[in-house]
Amino acid sequence: MTDANRTRIRVLLADDHAAVREALAVLINSQPDMEVVAQAGDGDGAVEQARQIRPDVVVVDVSMPVMSGLEVTVALKHALPATRIVALTRHAEYQYVQELLRAGANGYVLKQSPSRDLLQAIRVVAGGKSFLDPLVTSQLTRHYSAETDAGPQPGGEELSPRELEVLRLLARGYANREIAIELGISVKTVDTHKAHGMGKLGMSSRIELVRFAILHGWLHES
Repeated sequence: MTDANRTRIRVLLADDHAAVREALAVLINSQPDMEVVAQAGDGDGAVEQARQIRPDVVVVDVSMPVMSGLEVTVALKHALPATRIVALTRHAEYQYVQELLRAGANGYVLKQSPSRDLLQAIRVVAGGKSFLDPLVTSQLTRHYSAETDAGPQPGGEELSPRELEVLRLLARGYANREIAIELGISVKTVDTHKAHGMGKLGMSSRIELVRFAILHGWLHES
């Protein structure tokens, strides 16, 4: 096996429309750094195949028979926490995005967006970060900006530089262990900075942190 083959991102495609799956497979397989290793036409098949082949990334249609994309996401996050998930849908409404992010999706891409957005999403989530379709980000920002008086609000205490680093990485989809490696600190220290930082921001969940990150442009920073 060549180095190129070893470093390819292994992708499982799940969509109930065969023509869509085949078109996506052609697109993905045309990239030198990724390949489609399996396809599924329903949610149950997606979960079963993922358990067998353990892909790096699962691209899952939100609306599928047997199990929805949301149910697939929940099941895979429980069974294969290391597998990254990109939700693919036509729905840009914040309710859909919020539910998928809460379930553990690492990326959210609209079917009507340019194909380059899906390819970027696969690469970004495979690298341990989060990806939101630019149109989705724009709509979420408008929605959240209109709700600034609702939900947790940042407290008066300023975040320390390390707390800020930890929370930014957490919002981008990094796991605590990955943050520890990235910053050269222990997982316990990551937990401490996370707790202190979330407390200062008046937040108790990751979805609240992602909301805050969207409003403050954290997901677009290098």
